[in-house]
Amino acid sequence: MTIQLPAETGGLRAYQPRAQPLARTTGAPFTSRTVFAAAHVVADPYADVSPGSPAAVDWDATLAFRRHLWAHGLGVAEAMDTAQRGMGLDWAGAAELIRRSAAEAKAVGGRIACGVGTDQLTAPASLAEIRTAYEEQLAVVEESGGQAILMASRALAATTSGPEDYLEVYGHLLRQVSEPVILHWLGPMFDPALEGYWGSPGLDAATEVLVQVIAAHPDKVDGIKVSLLDARREVDLRRRLPRGVRCYTGDDFNYPELIAGDERGFSHALLGIFDPLGPLAAQAVRVLDTGDAKGFRELLDPTVELSRHLFRTPTRFYKTGVVFLAWLAGHQAHFAMVGGLQSARSLPHFARAYELADGLGLFPDPELAETRMKTLLALYGVTQ
Repeated sequence: MTIQLPAETGGLRAYQPRAQPLARTTGAPFTSRTVFAAAHVVADPYADVSPGSPAAVDWDATLAFRRHLWAHGLGVAEAMDTAQRGMGLDWAGAAELIRRSAAEAKAVGGRIACGVGTDQLTAPASLAEIRTAYEEQLAVVEESGGQAILMASRALAATTSGPEDYLEVYGHLLRQVSEPVILHWLGPMFDPALEGYWGSPGLDAATEVLVQVIAAHPDKVDGIKVSLLDARREVDLRRRLPRGVRCYTGDDFNYPELIAGDERGFSHALLGIFDPLGPLAAQAVRVLDTGDAKGFRELLDPTVELSRHLFRTPTRFYKTGVVFLAWLAGHQAHFAMVGGLQSARSLPHFARAYELADGLGLFPDPELAETRMKTLLALYGVTQ
């Protein structure tokens, strides 16, 4: 059987879905890398909300997806960009998500790290107000038992007068954290409001400020998550980190080579693409645990085409593709998103995502995925 898919150049093309998914296995925790999947949230499709309203979350389905990731040995990076922080999920919703997910992690023995930001600020703010906002969110994460990820702050990017403000704010926070945190550098391709982060539009100067922050508090920094989609810059940064401070790649374009590393080191992972790739990514890392870098690359390199497709410009709308694949894979019963973001990508984009994911064997039930893809096509007026 074939399915007619819309081509990006117009018209329809025939595609023959695969018959069987690739086998996936669970197993012991990873030994060679620390790996987090930044996880999406599942919207409540029955809630009477509109774009701009507080998010209505299906908590049962959202937590079930996290159990799926933990079952494969992955850590969960909670309440991050992938969970639509600042794109449908406000701080009140994020706080509830953190509390619920952290409790679930404790119950099942899963690893969790949670985003700490300043998104409760809705108006221009002073540096003191930004520090207070960070502290409020940090308290929620620490009280929940999760590890904190100090996320890049839109408010700080808008308020700062230069690098010294970043040094002051981050120094203030790092001096008071109870456990080492993960810092977070999200490039403007993911969030245009973060242009010029660390006090400079030039990435070389910005890197120097980040290195100063870490060097001043190496005992309070578990690692730095880098999402610049620039592999060379990430490698240069990780070679400058103090001993014991990890580099977590957030590069959804170049992750296989960065995680595999070279003779001078490697990156750990905190990736949005590991939401749909969870089982396959876990299998690849377990191969890497045996020292088989070639086998690791053979498993993970073929996934890059899908990742680059989902994260294509405008990159910030990659969440739409992530949730779409979760629906096709049977992790949720619908394709609705908080903030109505299911409309952010085109039908040809969805068709290509389906084809690439199916080719990788990502769908546990290929027949279900095909049926759901045909349902979406029918809604757009494409008959089979």
